[in-house]
Amino acid sequence: MLLEPTVDGLWCEAGGFHVDPWRPVPLAVVTHAHADHATPGCGRYLASERTLDVMRVRFSKDLEGTPVDWGTPIELGQCRVSLHPAGHVLGSAQIRIECDAEVLCVTGDYKREADPTAEPFEVVPCDTLLTESTFGLPIYRWPDPSTVFERMNAWWRENAAAGRTTVFLSYAFGKAQRILAGLDASIGPIGVHGSLVGPNSVYTRAGIRLPDVLRADADSAATLAGGGAIVCPPSATGTPWIRRFNGPEGARMGFVSGWMQVRGRRRWRAVDRGFILSDHADWDGLISTVRASGARRVGVTHGSSEVLARYLQEKLELETFVVPTRYVGESPPTSAAPPEASTDEGVPDREREE
Repeated sequence: MLLEPTVDGLWCEAGGFHVDPWRPVPLAVVTHAHADHATPGCGRYLASERTLDVMRVRFSKDLEGTPVDWGTPIELGQCRVSLHPAGHVLGSAQIRIECDAEVLCVTGDYKREADPTAEPFEVVPCDTLLTESTFGLPIYRWPDPSTVFERMNAWWRENAAAGRTTVFLSYAFGKAQRILAGLDASIGPIGVHGSLVGPNSVYTRAGIRLPDVLRADADSAATLAGGGAIVCPPSATGTPWIRRFNGPEGARMGFVSGWMQVRGRRRWRAVDRGFILSDHADWDGLISTVRASGARRVGVTHGSSEVLARYLQEKLELETFVVPTRYVGESPPTSAAPPEASTDEGVPDREREE
């Protein structure tokens, strides 16, 4: 196969590069800028322009990277490599690798739903597909996002009328910007955690429309308390930082994640409301992507990989295999980070994002 698992991550010997390496390597081709896919310290990065922009605000402004335009092949060793939109977050890419008439596609993380804050997913025909399976169980089927945003805004409006501050818990890059784009700013002021400031700047420079927001800090606390909404990572809950924004009737916490499909997750998180919104493909999205790719072999990684691999083998009669990973899919946090720390999808850095 064109890609082989190593201690550093997936290695393409024919091309002389790693894909989404787990440790610093000389040349990394990166699907997107979440911490479980983009490792700081590599010698050189190849990625979409927006992914590099986000990596520079999250890792280092001096990061050495070469932007790759969508669909434009580049020669790496004996391989032709091109990037294609994955729809997961701004700049997220699928990596198409062609060598000796064999075509392999690494999806990275992806979703099939329309999202004004990310480039639309593109089907990549291939012989071998490496797909994520974060939500690779039939119980995960997403509601219409427009309905979810209607519920979020109605809840915020209700809280504001009662003198309660509304807090939406989400991940600093990707989900947070999608939430901001869907909030009704006419309800009240919107505040953001400091970890959102850098990623927000990349989105606005890319022409993505986000509402005017305040950095949620001591200076803006009086403005936000009561009628405002705050978007922040889950690691900020239970900290002195979040308590300063309580309104006359306190605050209400809402967790925004695909995990909210399972009610037990909401109780475990001890939040007031759960909203089902994910930047990953649901069960139907995973199956339809495999079918559309035309792949004869499918590698499955992240999350419920064994379940999805077995289904594809038994129901679609495809050759399947599980791709080893250091990450286990969208997971709730196992420890709290400082309020200003940048975390992805509610887990500590270098674990999975949602």
